Amino acid sequence: MTDEGTLLALLNSTPVIAGAPTDELADDSANRWLREHRIPARAEDAAILREGRDLLQAVVRGERPPSALAPLLDGVVSRPAIGERGLIWTVDLHGARAVLVHAIEAWDELRRTRPGRLRPCANEECARFLIDHSKSNSARWCSMATCGNKLKARRHYQRIRTGDDPEV
Repeated sequence: MTDEGTLLALLNSTPVIAGAPTDELADDSANRWLREHRIPARAEDAAILREGRDLLQAVVRGERPPSALAPLLDGVVSRPAIGERGLIWTVDLHGARAVLVHAIEAWDELRRTRPGRLRPCANEECARFLIDHSKSNSARWCSMATCGNKLKARRHYQRIRTGDDPEV
C-alpha cells in the first residue's frame, strides 16, 4: 500500500455505516484492521493509531493546527541511504507507530506539493476523506457512487417537492 493509501485507510477508519458512526480501530475491529494493513497486533497499537488518526482527521478538517501532530513524531529517528533514485530516508520504527509516521509523511507531502487535494467528503453525513486526483481539483465526494449520487438524488427530490425543478 502506498503512503497515500495508508493515509486514506487511516483517515477513513471511522466510516458512517447505515447512519451510525463506527470505528475500525476500536475493540475487536482493531485487530482485523491491523492484520489487513500488515501490522503485527499488539495491545497498544490500536490506541496509538486511534490517537494519531484522530489528530490527523482534526488537522485535515482544519480543527487543529499542523503543530498538533508534533507529539506523534517525538523520538522518531531516520537514517539516510543512497540508492539508484538518490538519497532515501528510512524511519527506524516498526508496527503501528511506523504506519502512523508514514501517514503523517504522506499528509505533509500532499499538503506541500498538492495543497487542498486532501479533504473531507462534502457529504455532511459521511466521515470519509478523499484525495482529489482530478485535473480541475473539483472532486467533492469520497465516492460518486455513494455520497455523490445520494446527495444529488436528495436535492432533486427536494426540488420536485418544493416545485423548484426547472424540468417540471
